[in-house]
Amino acid sequence: MSDILDMTAVELAAAIKAGKTTAVEATEAVLSLMEERDEQLNCYVTVDKDKTLAQARAVQQKIDAGELTGPLAGVPVAIKDNMCTEGMLTTCSSRILGNFVPTFSAEAVLNLEKAGAIILGKTNMDEFAMGSTTETSAYGVTRNPWNTEHVPGGSSGGSAAAVAAGECFYALGSDTGGSIRQPASFCGVVGMKPTYGTVSRYGLIAYGSSLDQIGPLAKDVTDCATILEVLASHDEKDSTSVVREDIDFTSALVDDVKGMRIGIPNDYFGEGLNEEVKTAVLQAAKVLEEKGAIVERFDLSLVDYAIPAYYTIAAAEASSNLERFDGIKYGYRTPEYEGLHNMYKKSRSEGFGAEVKRRIMLGSFVLSSGYYDAYYLKALKVKALIKKAFDEAFGKYDVILGPVAPTTAPKLGESLADPIQMYLGDIYTIAVNLAGLPGISLPCGQDGKGLPIGLQLIGDCFQEKKLIQTAYTYEKARGAFPHAPSEGKVVCGLGREA
Repeated sequence: MSDILDMTAVELAAAIKAGKTTAVEATEAVLSLMEERDEQLNCYVTVDKDKTLAQARAVQQKIDAGELTGPLAGVPVAIKDNMCTEGMLTTCSSRILGNFVPTFSAEAVLNLEKAGAIILGKTNMDEFAMGSTTETSAYGVTRNPWNTEHVPGGSSGGSAAAVAAGECFYALGSDTGGSIRQPASFCGVVGMKPTYGTVSRYGLIAYGSSLDQIGPLAKDVTDCATILEVLASHDEKDSTSVVREDIDFTSALVDDVKGMRIGIPNDYFGEGLNEEVKTAVLQAAKVLEEKGAIVERFDLSLVDYAIPAYYTIAAAEASSNLERFDGIKYGYRTPEYEGLHNMYKKSRSEGFGAEVKRRIMLGSFVLSSGYYDAYYLKALKVKALIKKAFDEAFGKYDVILGPVAPTTAPKLGESLADPIQMYLGDIYTIAVNLAGLPGISLPCGQDGKGLPIGLQLIGDCFQEKKLIQTAYTYEKARGAFPHAPSEGKVVCGLGREA
């Protein structure tokens, strides 16, 4: 059973296809591990064991009949709890959606199901994806499998922790300002945010509509490329969905970066960056240079303006998107109230958590008359300038390399005490969302406490293949990365393939 759990998603699908194991056996193995570990880690909000096993049996029949032949057929997946799943509770880890069961599934979930995926359940997250630690969830904190006293990152912390702990073979996350890449970095897995518009947002409960993008969290780069190939599709139900011809991402799994131009922004290596993170990331750059890449330092302007611009735009969009949760049509409604206005106030006050309220209020403020031009419009102008700065950088470089976060995973409780400090932790990830670019995070080392360190690679719009090729080349040179310890105790030392 442990042999099955050690497999990547692609390896498992191949083993099922070859008749060495079955989708049902793999699902049972994961569900059994979840029973053992999830009480401690709290990766999942909702699991329907009977429904999952019934789906596994149905998928196995289709595989046996030759109807499902894809590279992910029969592989169990976890879905972040802000993506609608037909007939399964979808809460956004918020009390206000505590009883919401959608009548349809998100397009990304449907694409996985068509490919033969088995839905294990819904993973814990920061409430409405607002947070960087998975501590703002109404259903309790998720713990980092590498050390249970530390956070797994956020907002897709449940998905990242589930992959790292072996509680799923891969997972879906959403990334508004780094919410796939940062938890991937903290949990020692691979996470990818594709170019905005590549994966349909239909059925994704919106936080910041111009920034949100669904992507995979997986054990390695091969899995990431394979999953993204299944997820990417044009969807008429999403007005921001893009028609793309070049979605054969697995063709980029090539161990070669000769002549590839890699830029390292000086701005990403200044004040606030932990020394161990800096050393590990620059060592990864050196590995790519030894493999034939041309690595250069350069100045990427406007980095300091990315955080205020991002939080202004994201909060404004959130305040607009979250208006619909009013206790009328669905979701939580306060049991005692006097009149309609009192019902609205009490339902929203009781249903939303502190961080969500903070961002709704900030968003309502920057959109209010008298402040709209001073804050929101100014943030949109900065967003355009940031995109221009990246365009200029990609005129010279194929890939930009840097850290994912300034530190490794902080201890539980440290970030929530100081929200501004938590926001500053997104400094290296948010510009990617503001400019609509693709980015990937993969492990490049461990700190003195044994916690994983992530390497971030950023590409120009629609250049995921360059990212995948660079990440794959580095991963091959680095060798196997160790698994998270089975009991949440730290294991030191970077693994090497013999």
